[in-house]
Amino acid sequence: MRDAYVIGAGQTPFGAMPDESYRSLFESAFERATDSVPHGIDETDIDEAVIGSLGVGGRQLGLSAPAATEHVGLHGIPSSRIENACAASGYSVRQAVQAVKSGMADVAIGGGVEIMTDMSSDVTKYWLGVSGETEWERLTGTTFAGVYAQMASAYLDEYEATQEHLSMVAVKNHANGAKNPNAHLGFECSLEDAVSAPLVADPLNLYHCCPTSDGAAAVLVASEDVVDEYTDDPIRVAGVGAASERVGLFQRDSYTSISSSETAGQKAYEMADIGPEDLDFAEVHDCFAIAELLAYEDLGFCDRGEAYQLLEDGATDLDGELPVNASGGLKSKGHPIGATGAGQVAEAFKQLSGKAGDRQVEDPQYGLTHNVGGSGGGAVVHVLEREVAQ
Repeated sequence: MRDAYVIGAGQTPFGAMPDESYRSLFESAFERATDSVPHGIDETDIDEAVIGSLGVGGRQLGLSAPAATEHVGLHGIPSSRIENACAASGYSVRQAVQAVKSGMADVAIGGGVEIMTDMSSDVTKYWLGVSGETEWERLTGTTFAGVYAQMASAYLDEYEATQEHLSMVAVKNHANGAKNPNAHLGFECSLEDAVSAPLVADPLNLYHCCPTSDGAAAVLVASEDVVDEYTDDPIRVAGVGAASERVGLFQRDSYTSISSSETAGQKAYEMADIGPEDLDFAEVHDCFAIAELLAYEDLGFCDRGEAYQLLEDGATDLDGELPVNASGGLKSKGHPIGATGAGQVAEAFKQLSGKAGDRQVEDPQYGLTHNVGGSGGGAVVHVLEREVAQ
């Protein structure tokens, strides 16, 4: 199979955008992605498009990918929608990579878009709930926050981590997000603020939960056969891994790990021929603070039960040994469900290209992105590499 390279990527700001539609948001992300290609790219060069979207609110559920891509002039190419809950556009990037690696396309675009802020809180909770197990979770009243609260309760009971460690995740990610002009909640917060915030679903409080956001992101992937036409400094897709898990939390063997994340990470490391110790930064799926702690362990950054020590030691700070969520993560940058995974890849592309501004990680070679659907029913991991001249 051919090597695949990210040649451009972009995202809109994430936040509340009442004057935008899913078409206009995707157009903005598409323009940012194409503008980031060093040698430029024409729409006619793109052979395939894969767009992630949950379709919150029921808008354009049918043919939503062609409706978005036609708006930016991508006519005649195969354009398909992926719905995999919060991992929708992580999977769309994976599908774009597969199209390129298989030879079905020389250039493909993987992206995503979501609008979430134009509904009442009750309607939003409904649409978030559809990513859980319908019969025994959503229809019995369990919320998305409630599911992760169960995971957090089990984790805090089993290990030495405390609620304060959950708040430390929020403080770190807000500090990073304050440096990101695309962040929905781009402000810093103190540990006192994060500890004393109102409870949402015990033990999770307001600062342990990401916002619901509007936004879009797009990633351009090219084959080794044509990559030199677009850039002199390509970012290689070194590894990709994906896996599924039982959708209902109550069906699983453990509440304190997400097996789909662990399996996806192992597959991505194996393809990239590296281990977690080789990473220079990571963007992980922190829809709730507990999710970031689980990701540390599921992805092999530390042993089981030791995630809190990485926080205490500052290892995952922007200037730490392994910066995590330099973008601000879902907690600060925001979480437009269908755009989140592609947005993570866009951040990794910026970091590896040395264009992340005030949040730039020092001289990175390998970066990882980790995107989870629902409470772990699906997960996808990408390892990107800045190839260093020998």
